[in-house]
Parts: sequence; C-alpha cells; structure tokens
Amino acid sequence: EYSNTDNTDEVVHNEQHSHRVPTDAFGDVSFGGSWQKTGKYVRVFTDTKPEVLYELLTTQWELPRPNLLISVTGGAKNFYLKSNLKKAFHRGLIKVAQTTGAWIITGGTNAGVMRHVGQAVRDYALSNTKQREIVAIGVAPWRVIHNRDKLVNEEGCFPAQYVIDKQGQGNMACLDDNHSHFLLVDDGTSDKNAYGAEIPLRTQLEQYISDQTLGNKATTIKTPVVCVALDGGYGTLKVTITKGIPCVILEGSGRIADVIARVFKQRNTSTTDIDDFNDLIDKQMNKFLEEYKKFDQVKKKDCNIKVSEVMMVQSMICAGKDELGVLDVAILDALFKASKTSESQEDNSWKKQLKLAIDWNRVNSAETEIFTEDRQWTSSDLHWAMTSALVGNKPDFVSLLLEYGVCLEDFLDEATLCELYQKLPNCFFLYKLFKRVEPKEKYRRKELHKEGFRDIKEKISPTHRIAGRDLFLWAVVQNNKELSKIAWDQCGDCISAALAASKILKKMAEESIDADEPQEMLELASHFEDRAIGVFSNCYKNDEERAQKLLVRISRLWGKTTCLRLALEADNKKFVAELGVQVYIQELWNILDVISILLFCLGLAFRLTTKLLYPGKIILCIDFVVFCLRLMAIFTINRTLGPKIIIMRDLFFFMFLLSIWVVAYGVAKQGILIENDNRLDWIMRGAIYEPYLVIFGNFPENVDSEWRSAQCNPLKPKCPVLNEKEMPVFPEWLTIVMLCVYLLFANILLINLLIAIFNYTFEEVHDNTDRIWKFQRYQLIKEYYSRPAPPPPFIILSHLYLFIRKLVLWNAPKFQTAFSKALDFRGKEEEELLSWEALMRDTYMISERQAKSQSMEGRIQDSSQKYNPAESSLSSSQIQAIRWLNTSKCASE
Repeated sequence: EYSNTDNTDEVVHNEQHSHRVPTDAFGDVSFGGSWQKTGKYVRVFTDTKPEVLYELLTTQWELPRPNLLISVTGGAKNFYLKSNLKKAFHRGLIKVAQTTGAWIITGGTNAGVMRHVGQAVRDYALSNTKQREIVAIGVAPWRVIHNRDKLVNEEGCFPAQYVIDKQGQGNMACLDDNHSHFLLVDDGTSDKNAYGAEIPLRTQLEQYISDQTLGNKATTIKTPVVCVALDGGYGTLKVTITKGIPCVILEGSGRIADVIARVFKQRNTSTTDIDDFNDLIDKQMNKFLEEYKKFDQVKKKDCNIKVSEVMMVQSMICAGKDELGVLDVAILDALFKASKTSESQEDNSWKKQLKLAIDWNRVNSAETEIFTEDRQWTSSDLHWAMTSALVGNKPDFVSLLLEYGVCLEDFLDEATLCELYQKLPNCFFLYKLFKRVEPKEKYRRKELHKEGFRDIKEKISPTHRIAGRDLFLWAVVQNNKELSKIAWDQCGDCISAALAASKILKKMAEESIDADEPQEMLELASHFEDRAIGVFSNCYKNDEERAQKLLVRISRLWGKTTCLRLALEADNKKFVAELGVQVYIQELWNILDVISILLFCLGLAFRLTTKLLYPGKIILCIDFVVFCLRLMAIFTINRTLGPKIIIMRDLFFFMFLLSIWVVAYGVAKQGILIENDNRLDWIMRGAIYEPYLVIFGNFPENVDSEWRSAQCNPLKPKCPVLNEKEMPVFPEWLTIVMLCVYLLFANILLINLLIAIFNYTFEEVHDNTDRIWKFQRYQLIKEYYSRPAPPPPFIILSHLYLFIRKLVLWNAPKFQTAFSKALDFRGKEEEELLSWEALMRDTYMISERQAKSQSMEGRIQDSSQKYNPAESSLSSSQIQAIRWLNTSKCASE
C-alpha cells in the first residue's frame, strides 16, 4: 500500500491529508539502451512493515538470502572521486558482494554515491557474464523520482519503459539503471519535503535483515550488516550514528567522510585529552566549512557533537589512502570489531567472525582476530567451518583448521563424507564408476549366494573408515591440487597414497571428455609420483632394510596391494626406475609371443593335412620371421643395445603416415592410366606396390614413356583405352604432375621427417639409457622367472597341468610364485613402520620447502609478496620497475 494525496501548497501531515490504497506502481522496469537493463520495483508506504518487504524480496522476487548486508551512504549529489580511489572502491565493494553473496542497499538514484555503486555493478556485470548477479537494492523516496508517472499502472508494468532524463530532472532525481531492485517509499508529503522520507523505512529494513539468521533456521548466526560512507554532509553524520552498525569511512572521498577519517587517524596516532580532541574536531570542521559554507554556527556545533559521537563507535574503520586496495579487508575488520563489543559477546559471535573470514578467504585475519589464546577450541566447534572450507575450496583455511584442533576422524563420518560428495561439481569419473560398479554388485550378490557362508564374514564386513584416505580420495577425484596436497599430509600410508593417486589421475585423464583437464590431471599425477619418489628415497637413505619392507608391505588401505604393484599398475616409470623394476603388461614382446604361437599352431595343423601341406609351409616360414624378431628381446639385457630397440616403435607411426601418400597416389594413378581392369592382383600391384617402389628409385615406365603396341599382352597390366591412332587416350601430363608432387612429399619430406624422428628418439633414449635399461632388465628377468621351467614345445605339458588343476581345485594356488613378494605386517610392527614412514615424509617435506625458499623463484616470490599491499596504490610502470629491481637484486646475489 502507499499514501495518496493531492495537497501540495500547505503543510502536509500523513494522518490528516492522506489515505491508503493498494499500490499502483509495481512490476519490472526497463531502462532501454544497448544493454536492455531491467529491474524490479514497487511503491510502498513509509510505515510498511520490514517483514513484508523482506518476504517480497526473498519470496516474490526470489532473491537468495543475504550472507552480508552492505549499506552504502554518503553524498546524494554528484561528487568527484580520484581514479585510483574510484577503482579501489568499485573493486573492493564488488569483491565483497561477489564472494559473500551480499545485498547492497543504497538510495537508488542516478547521482552521488548511488551512481558509483551502480557503475561498480555495471563493470562487474560486463566482465562476468556467467557469474551470479550482484543484488543492488535502491531504497528511494517516491516523490523525488523524475518521470515516476511512467511507473504507474494499477495492473503492474511488465515492463515499464523508463528513460533517464538528467537534463530535465531539475531538483528531482532519476533511478539508477544499474540497480537490480527498487523500493520506492511514499510518505504522502509534497515533493518539497520528500528528501529523506525513505530513511526510517530503510533503517527498519536493515535492522530486520540483521536479525535474520544465516542459512537455515538451525543456526543462530545472524546476518552481519556494515555501513560504507563516502563523501556526504550533515545527513551522512546522522545516518552513521543512528544506524548503530559497523561503519567503514572511505578517506579521500570528500566532505564529512574526510573529516571523520582525519579525526579518527589523528586520535589513534596520538594521546590527547578531551579538550585537545574537541579542538581537533573543531579544526577539521573549520577546514570543511571553508569549502562548504552552507552550515550556520548552530549546525556547525551540532556537527561537532555528532563527529564526537561517531568517534565513540568502536566498530568503525577508516580505509585511508594507503589502504585503497583492501576495502574488503576494512569491511571485514569492522565486522570483527563489532562482534567483539560488549553487546555482541555471545557464544556464536566467533562463529560469525569465522564464517566471514572463510567466505572472504582471509586466513591472516582469522589467525590474528579469531584463533587467539582467549578461547580454547575443540574439534566439534570447528566441524561446520571445516565443511565450509572444503566445499568452498579454501585450502589455506583447511590447513589452519587442522592446525587448530580439527580431528579428521571425528569430523569425517559417513554422513559428512556423503555430503561432501553430493556438493561436488559434476564429475564424469564418478558417474562412469557408478555405471561400472552397479552391475558388478548384482553379480557379487549372486556369487556370495553360491559360495554359501564360507569366508563370507570377511567379504561383507564393513571396512574401517580412514578419514585421511577418504578425504584424500575426495580431493583427488575432483582434480584439486591444493586440497589433495593437504589431505595427503594426513594419510598414514603416504607412499601408497601418492602412487594410488597417480594411478587414479592417469585413468581419469584417459577417460576425460574435457579438452584441458587431461593435461592438468597428468601434471598432478606426476606431482604425486615425485612425492612418492622423494619420500621413498629419503627412507632408503635412512634405513635400506625398512625401505625394502615398505616397498613390499601389503597396504590394507589401498586394496591389499603393495607400493611396488601400485607403481607397476600406474606405469610410474620414474618410481620404478628408482627400484630397478618395470611393469610387464601390454608390451610389444607379448604381442609377438601370441602371434608366433598362433601361427605355429595354424602351420602345424596345415602340415598335418595333405592338401594344405604347402600353405602350412608358408605359414611356418612367416612364423620363423616372427620368432626371429622375438629374439631381439634378448638384447634388452645389454645396457647399450637394449634401450635402442625403442627406436623401432617410431617406424610404425611413420609407416602409417607414409601409407596415406602411397595409397592416395597409387589409386589416382591407376584410375587414370587403366580402365576397367578386373584383375585384383594387378590392381593391387598398380595401386600400392608400384608407388611403394617409386620411393626407392624404381621409376614407373607407364607414366612417361613411348607407347608400343607390343606391350599389350595378357601377362602385363591391362592396356589403357586407345584412340584411332592406337595411342593412349589418358591425359599424360596429369600423371606426371602427380608423380612430381608424390616424390616431393614421399622421398624428401617424409624421409627427412623419419630421420628427424629417429634423431630425436635416439637423443632422448641416450639421455635416459640407465632408466630405460632398468625397465627392460626387469621385464626380461620377470619373464623368465614367472614362466614354467620346461622349454617349448614341452611347456605345453605345464600349461595342461595348470588347466587340469584349475578344474579340479577351483581356487588352487598358482603354479609359479609371484615375482615380487608381499609382506603382511600386523600390529605393533606395522605401526612402527608407518610411524617411521610419516617421520621420513615430514623430513622430506621440510627439506623440499627449504630448497624452494632458497631457490631463485622462491626468493623472488617472497620478495614480491612484501610489495603486494603497496602495489594497488602504484602505477603499472612503478610496479614493473619494482619487480625488475627485485629480480636484478636476486640475480646479483
């Protein structure tokens, strides 16, 4: 509802000269222009209940509940802000609103401080189209709005076309087109007395919002409110005092804001008595009145009193010229101060502070203002903060909370872990994993039913939850580098954890559907492989015997496997090279073994058949070639020749590339020269064999040669179509051009490419000869160790024995012993081994940090961080000069 009155020439009283009717101005407002900005608005009466307005904002207009309320006040008319101050205000205000989900409340008009807020919102919207919209609510007096008749419609406007007319507005004001929502307050008075009519309703609304709890109703933390003041006059002083909320004064913005800021800073830097303090205020007010001569002596005295009252506000912060780039920190500090006042000393005051610090990712503020000796923390007190830090991807806060007493075993129960996974962004890997596991679970139930109750207790007993491992897996599957590093520090079996993470990340990289994610996953996998190498090397230097036990110890946390087996399955060659072992799966020699055995069986079967004796002989001849190639595996025992065999792999990729040119030229040449040849062998000869011989210098005679009729006979390629003079009809010049292009690419470019590939591979292999030789040596030793003793063809007897034993004894042990033994430690021995491993990990991490800090990059980064607070007030050229001097200094040292 709103007040309706036509009395404009007499003193108006709301009760006597107005009556209430349903509002006739509501809906959407469109400001036109190239951007087509729209907002929502409603006309309300000045005594409308704040709970009604809050319901309108959150329910009807569907605004999310605010985590912070920022009330911006100051000069209502246009004022000048220096460019650096303007940028700092825009950046700081939007950073706070965007990171916390805050509501910004202003006067809503296109002038003064409201216009600066609107410009900040506009700049953010233009540069962050995919981010959530900043909520900027304008609470403006209805009767000072220029062109307000465009907003009136009893049925609502959807939308109302509103035009900003600055030239024709006179003493009135236009709505700001960058605000998202408008509450237009009508108190029933005339236009002359309308300014300030919205202040009571705005104050009540802000107070009501500050009494609302954050999030769900279960929490007792109330919505924090902060006031930001720029410029301003007498009205700003009144608002600052009457609001009674934390306040941030922006020094350098002008008028009253500068007076308050200067008095505040001088009061904090000097010890003065009351008389000197009053003289200081009087001096600053005199300077203010020299520029603004609108105040009389009575108003001046009143201003002095109000400035003194403002100085008594303990939760006030002045963002000075030296802190222009940290307006968001100033707002946070003001809220911290407010929560520490005597009126706010409640059990949940620290929760409000900690939530703000986490939302803004201010670890330093949390360490200095929250985690002090004044309060003793328990793990349960910080569980909600830990969840917020993990879900919000705040690794620094996760480390801080772990340092100050969060126990992962108490925090990460099954319900919390499920909540963390539910709040993960869409993870393709988990979805695919679920699809694979679902049918296996059904099959597993059937198998358990068939087996009866033998060993069923061990199979279905619930696994003991390990919080460090579960948190580590949660961080790894989302490819979060920083969180996974922190969680890895909490894992007991750190080497196995690092190798398992490397395996998982490599598998995720193979199945990723994103273009950029695989590279990031492989980099993180390599990082954890390096950590496993570093910790194991440190263990090996300290105690070789214990290190070997760690290598083959069965880890129950990671599927009852060993570090060695994890490294082999993950293809962690750098880790395996440290140990002199190599994975034996999916290698070239296995393929040759299968081919040779199949060809031998097929050739032997043909030889035993009279009609297929000769084809069997051919197959056995080919099989002999395969067996000879298989003998090259013996060379891997040699440190010099073994690694060079890898060069052969490059030849296969080159042949595939070369075949494209051979087939392309051969088919085109055959189609032009020969017509309707139905002999398949001659077609293949002309399309593939002849172009292949051209590479080695065998020039084709039928491309550029004299025609002779004697050439046409059934034993030769079919003759081309002849004309009346018995000469070929085909365009001879076309095949010559094609031949020249083919020779250019095949003989020159591709052959030189092959040489370059061989040269690159040779250099790479030569640089890593020792590592590659260790891989191949392990492969050869394992191959001969794990196979049955009888040589071929008697080895078939061993395989028959294994097959029969498998049929008779369903779960019989394998014939051969495992190449890499596994040790099953239990009880005290395992605890001592893992404790020693954790100690070696901590030693490795300390040495790694020291090496990083002493490196050139670390010194430059540390030096740059010292200059970060001052960089915001410097020009870009000055910042570059400082960084250049910094780098030069480190280089000279």
